Amino acid sequence: MASPDHSRNVRRAVVTGIGAVAAPGVGVDDLWKGLQAEPGPAPRLVEDFDPEPWIPKKDARRLDRFTQMALVAAHEAIEMAGGIDVDPTRVAVAVATGIGGLEALEELVHQTDAEVSRASPFIVPMMMANAAAAAISIKYGFAGQVTTPVVACAAGSQSILDGLRQIQWGYADVVIVGGAEAAARATARTGFTAARALSTTGFARPFDVDRDGFVMGEGAAILVLEAEEIAEARGATPLAEVLGGASTADAHHVTAPHPEGTGAERAIRLALEDAGLAPSDVLYINAHGTGTELNDRTEGSVISRIFGEHQPPVSSIKGTTGHALGASGSIEAVAVVEAIRREELPPNVGMRNQDPEIPLVDIVTSARPWTPGPAISNSFGFGGHNTVLVIGPPR
Repeated sequence: MASPDHSRNVRRAVVTGIGAVAAPGVGVDDLWKGLQAEPGPAPRLVEDFDPEPWIPKKDARRLDRFTQMALVAAHEAIEMAGGIDVDPTRVAVAVATGIGGLEALEELVHQTDAEVSRASPFIVPMMMANAAAAAISIKYGFAGQVTTPVVACAAGSQSILDGLRQIQWGYADVVIVGGAEAAARATARTGFTAARALSTTGFARPFDVDRDGFVMGEGAAILVLEAEEIAEARGATPLAEVLGGASTADAHHVTAPHPEGTGAERAIRLALEDAGLAPSDVLYINAHGTGTELNDRTEGSVISRIFGEHQPPVSSIKGTTGHALGASGSIEAVAVVEAIRREELPPNVGMRNQDPEIPLVDIVTSARPWTPGPAISNSFGFGGHNTVLVIGPPR
């Protein structure tokens, strides 16, 4: 198993701002409150989303919904961080997606089929997967590297890992990271239904014996990562620290996880090694926990093998947020940061009877006080992509 190179001098990366738009609500406070509630009907949409308080109407018309959500989340995160008053060429942006501007693509296909020549000249930029990252860069003048990881449901976490490396290795002082997705539309639901991945009941039940698939969600989450010394110099308040992370591939199947979870297991072990931690140091796991038959069983087995008798509390928030695909990992990372800030673990909503074949010993079924410590956030995506983050309290 390849190990990280610890000979390189690396900088510490702290989180100084977070922002979120998700089915439970717009803004981090509403997201957190919504994580405690029973979910509404499928799919999990951001009801009555109106970007106008943050984006002028003229500009909003030129942006797909996923980009609008990313800009709203970025506004909250940057404001929480106290603004980003550093050399803009030292500010990078890594905002992920799984599908990108599906709404715009559907509109273009409809107009093409109807032979209607009313397509917006902005329709192609609206469709682009990198549109959200570009929009944040343009709005705020951030002129460092701007990228868009597109690795399915691991993308939101991959953006954070990419941002961590930018800071650790000195390529940037601040990185705006996260993910955005607004693909919970009829076309995508038809495709996932054909793949037998969606719940037929409309309820996500991670780790439950009666789980029958995931429920589509949408949203965006943005985190501001800074080199620790940069945050300190400008008086920013660290909320958490990204301690490490890792990515691996199953190299097995385009939709199904490896039956033994070998890729996921390597990702968790490498992430812990990258963070300089032992399994017994981990005090919480935010699981990928989609509510699908194979994912939940495989992830539970992997956690059991790695942590053994030291299994920490585990929960998946997808019972309330739905599965926001390329945004899910960043939404879940924000939930971990909030768990640290609020000293409380979010519940695994939707589980009534744990599957006896899933060897997890402590699934959090209601909000629980905790003393914050190192936490893991798992993201596993179609294509066999595995990305794991380790997030802890600030020093």
